[in-house]
Amino acid sequence: MKVAVAVSDNEKFSEHFGRAQKFRIYEFNGENMKFLERRDSPKEAGEKHQWGKSLMVIEDCDVVICLQIGITAKPGLKKMGKTVVEDEGTVDDVLNRYIKHYQFMNKPL
Repeated sequence: MKVAVAVSDNEKFSEHFGRAQKFRIYEFNGENMKFLERRDSPKEAGEKHQWGKSLMVIEDCDVVICLQIGITAKPGLKKMGKTVVEDEGTVDDVLNRYIKHYQFMNKPL
């Protein structure tokens, strides 16, 4: 599955979904994350409700990890079948927490 992380300009921290200028895209096989690419998502300063621009950049991804997401964008992504994870920290930290959570939730009984 593909995982998109909304990142800050320096690509070190998670960012708000609608404000993110960049997304880091990973392939996740249930155990390991492999970095695939960085995708740009240019936004206009001061313009509101730019989450559609972010959506176009990550539409092929299954999971979106971001610092926060707006009240319109979150149900929109879920309606499209995407898993939305709101988490704060470095990209490595949020990815590691996602991996641990995914593995815990998918353990055989």
